[in-house]
Amino acid sequence: MASASNKQSKKLRIVLMPFFATSHIGPFTDLAFHLAAARPDVVEATVSVTHANASVVRSALARRGPSSCADVAVEVATYAFPVVDGLPAGVDNLSTVAAADAWRIDVTATDEKLMRPGQESLIKELSPDAIITDMHFFWNVDVAADLGVPCVTFHAIGTFPTLAMCNLLVRGGVHDTTDGVVTVPGFPSPDIRLPVTELPEFMRTQQILDRSIGLAQKRCLGLAANTFFDLEHRYCDMWVGNGSVKRTYLVGPLLITTVAIVQSKHDWLASVMYLCFGSLTHVSEAQLQELALGLEVSKQPFLWVVRAETWSPPDGWKERVGDRGMVITGWAPQTAILAHPSVGAFVTHCGWNSVAAGVPEMTWPMVVEQFITERFVTEVLAIGERLWPEGFGLRSTRREEHELVPAEAVARSVAKFMEPGGPGHMARTRVKELSEKAKAAMAEGGSSHRDLHRLIDDLMEGGEAAVR
Repeated sequence: MASASNKQSKKLRIVLMPFFATSHIGPFTDLAFHLAAARPDVVEATVSVTHANASVVRSALARRGPSSCADVAVEVATYAFPVVDGLPAGVDNLSTVAAADAWRIDVTATDEKLMRPGQESLIKELSPDAIITDMHFFWNVDVAADLGVPCVTFHAIGTFPTLAMCNLLVRGGVHDTTDGVVTVPGFPSPDIRLPVTELPEFMRTQQILDRSIGLAQKRCLGLAANTFFDLEHRYCDMWVGNGSVKRTYLVGPLLITTVAIVQSKHDWLASVMYLCFGSLTHVSEAQLQELALGLEVSKQPFLWVVRAETWSPPDGWKERVGDRGMVITGWAPQTAILAHPSVGAFVTHCGWNSVAAGVPEMTWPMVVEQFITERFVTEVLAIGERLWPEGFGLRSTRREEHELVPAEAVARSVAKFMEPGGPGHMARTRVKELSEKAKAAMAEGGSSHRDLHRLIDDLMEGGEAAVR
């Protein structure tokens, strides 16, 4: 195998290694594409995933179209996912695993003894000039050091939810509350308050995250994030200010340049509500029934993406809704749908990609950091509202605790949000301004465009420094 000292060339070969979820693999693939597209004569990017996740990378690249990828060098390399009790072979993505078994993937992902051998073997085989890794795989910092190449961590979510979790963990307070509500320490106003039931599971169960993750982050060349300065300017500088990282690269929103307006036979529907709960969430059949009935009563036109392929709406529902509503089962081209001028609101689980979607949002978070991101959408940016108002029932990151949102609440909230002069209309101006800032950030000369090139420069310089 070539050593770091003799493999340096004018090319910058980057290996990117995402966590086992489509919501991570997608942004990592987008980052790989943008890195390669920024300097096609220099950068060669390889997204490294387990065998079963290779199709996710290829699909993300294919959606960009052959013309976009013609001169961009993005490859896919695979390694084996370890055998895990309770997980069928080939099920190693949180989007495809049964809800009850998702924890098995989470636990496996941060187990160095299980994960490092396969990843390290592939990295050494590829012999890259730089590594960009998900934060879960903290050992890749050591792998990079052994090879004499720089390592950067990449966060698929934004600075606000990541820092909120870090501050709550480091500064305490999660389990000291007397009223079941915590306030995120160290944040500027407004105060961000969350019931403990809405915190990620690892925070609720007092799991102590391996300190190796934080220590590895400090040893990295820096941290790249799928965000842009104008979106999170009050929080971005905190990373370096609190000593967590050496430098930051704000390179998002990485999906913004793939937006394309789609024409369809449903263009006559004015102010359509789009509903989608992402790739990580598992919505119960009972909740799907209530949501269906609520949409029917709301009288609002809608386009609804449902992951549960075996679910059927209530008897007679399709006939009663008629052409006012459309249900898509499985995957849908969300970026293109949200870019359509007929879409007037987005009912979202608060995945990070929805924040800069360019549409007023009705929030319905369900798992991990989504309830924290909701506060950013509703309280900081003021571009959306909770679908289920505070005080109407218990919400939780645990499915068994989360109360059923009744059809009446869905209908009432949707109708109010979409009415002329309502919250959705009021948020549209702010959403439009934010969308324009997102496009400007990714455009040539924009803040994210500059950070992307700075990342490439620093990776090249870091590699050269390692061999001097």
